[in-house]
This record gives sequence, structure tokens and C-alpha cells, in this order.
Amino acid sequence: MLESISLPLCGAVRTEYGGWSGLREELARLGCGGIEAIWAGEDLPADFPPDLLGGYHLTFFPDWLDFYREDKPALLAKYGSMEAVRQFYGGAGAETLLNLYRADLERAAALRARYVVFHVSDVSVDEGYTYQWLHGDREVIDASVEVLNTLLTGRDWPFAVLVENQWWPGFTFTDPDMTARLVEGIRYPDKGILLDTGHLMNTNPALRTQEEGALYLIDMLERHGTLSQAVRGVHLHQSLSGAYVRKHTGFLPQNQPRTPIERFCASYQHILQIDRHRPWTDPAILPVLKRIAPEFLTHELQAGDRAARFQAVRTQRDLLERGGLV
Repeated sequence: MLESISLPLCGAVRTEYGGWSGLREELARLGCGGIEAIWAGEDLPADFPPDLLGGYHLTFFPDWLDFYREDKPALLAKYGSMEAVRQFYGGAGAETLLNLYRADLERAAALRARYVVFHVSDVSVDEGYTYQWLHGDREVIDASVEVLNTLLTGRDWPFAVLVENQWWPGFTFTDPDMTARLVEGIRYPDKGILLDTGHLMNTNPALRTQEEGALYLIDMLERHGTLSQAVRGVHLHQSLSGAYVRKHTGFLPQNQPRTPIERFCASYQHILQIDRHRPWTDPAILPVLKRIAPEFLTHELQAGDRAARFQAVRTQRDLLERGGLV
């Protein structure tokens, strides 16, 4: 099992660790084999050692389906003008999105990533508050399959492609029929599921404890039967945010910022309150991981700086060590 920590690949991270040798030493102290990187919007550091890269999380727009479909009325309703749409997405139309992914796939290939992660979900800023969805799971899954097949066909990419579950419309890992529709629709042989444990917990706001969360994960794996064998990787963290969801969703907040970019940025703290990314401390998660036996495990934990990141990963990895999983 390849263990990693999630980090943006950028000069700021190199500085934070005092150079890539410092990151290497930190990973060794944690017992992890590398990082799961995500593009930070700047040129990749030319001196990054590719052997420190395990996986690569592809870039994404949370709200992309209407843009991909070039649905002008829907876009105007959200952004007010097509110029605002171009500013937000960096262009106009489906090719803008596809080219963004193509460039990111090339980065992953250049870094010799063993796998890439693709989000299968669609949620606008307003939906993140109201929980009143504009698109259904099937719509989002079918469009995601179309995008992936367009991007991957005709090229012998050097990595596995893993689809990640969310709690928004799309792939949630709660409906085996939708999971099968997604996995079977992707025409790429080296494919699988990246199961995000916290995202799956977010689909059930009734969860109160980590133990209840772990039992819910087991229930979803059992519900999927042999489909659960497609799970090849795990984003490991826990999220118990039901009380917040009940209090702060179902309506739009007052005094939202005026511009789309400002509204998007302001919603980020709201999303972090739903998607907690906290370390597991309850051994109830151990049977879940033993059942999955993942090839790849990423400690995807919220932390404000290097010291907090180290402590969060260490907390979670201590649990795995005590359980005999590493």
C-alpha cells in the first residue's frame, strides 16, 4: 500500500519544507512514501523529484456541467454575463474545460504519477447552501463519462484513472446502479474508484460518531457487493458535520458578495464546515480499511501549516500502526 499526504505542488510548499529534501525527510518521519499532488495554478517546480510523487489529483471546477454543455441561459442566471463566465472559467465553452484537463493530464504524465484522481460531481455556489439540486446523479455521471472518454481515448497514458465520490450530485457511492453506470461507462482499462471516507460520511447527516461513520462505510461497501472490488484507493479522513448541515443549509445566506468569484471564495469556509477532513482516532475504521485493502491511501487532512499537518497525519497513522495495517 502506497501511503501519501495531499499537497499542492508549488514553490510555497518547497519553501515551507526548506526544500524538497526537507519534504522527503518529513515523509520518512511519517512513514509515507510520497505526496498526492494537485496543481496550484503555477508552473510546476522544475526541481521537484518525481520519486516523491505517488498520485495526482486533477484540477476541477465544482460547478462545471452547464459550462461544459454551453447552456447560455443557465450560465447567465448564475454569472450575469458571458464576460463574467469567461473570467471565471478562463474561456468560453467545452473546449476550455477539456484543454484544462488535457494540460493537467500532461503534468501528471510528466511527473510519472501512478494514478490520477477525477471528481465526479457538480454543485453551484447556491446549491452548496440550499441543497436544492439543478442536476441529478445520472446527468453528472453521464457527462463525466463523456469527458473522461474524450480525454483518455487514443493515448496510452502511464497511470491509473480513479474516480472520486462526493456528497453532491454525481458519484456518491450510495447507489450501486449509479456506481456501475460510472465505472462501466469509462472506456479505459486501468480504472477504479478512489473512495473518500469523509465525503461518504457527508451523505448521511444523521451520523454522530466516528464509530457510526465507520459502520455506515461498511454498509455502503456491502450494498455494492462485488462492485466494491473496484475501490483501489482511499482518501482517509472523517467528517461529522450533520449538526452544521441541519442549521446552515436549505437557504441562501444573507448579504452574499456581488461578483461570482467573490461568492465562490466566500462559500469556501461554509464547505469546510461540511467537509471537515479531520483525522480518524476511532479504531472502528480499521475493519473498513482491511476490507478494502487499498493500493493507495492518502491522508487528506485539513491543516493550516506544516506542524499541524504533521500532527494530523501522525495521529491518523498511529491508529493504522496500532491496528497492524502499516
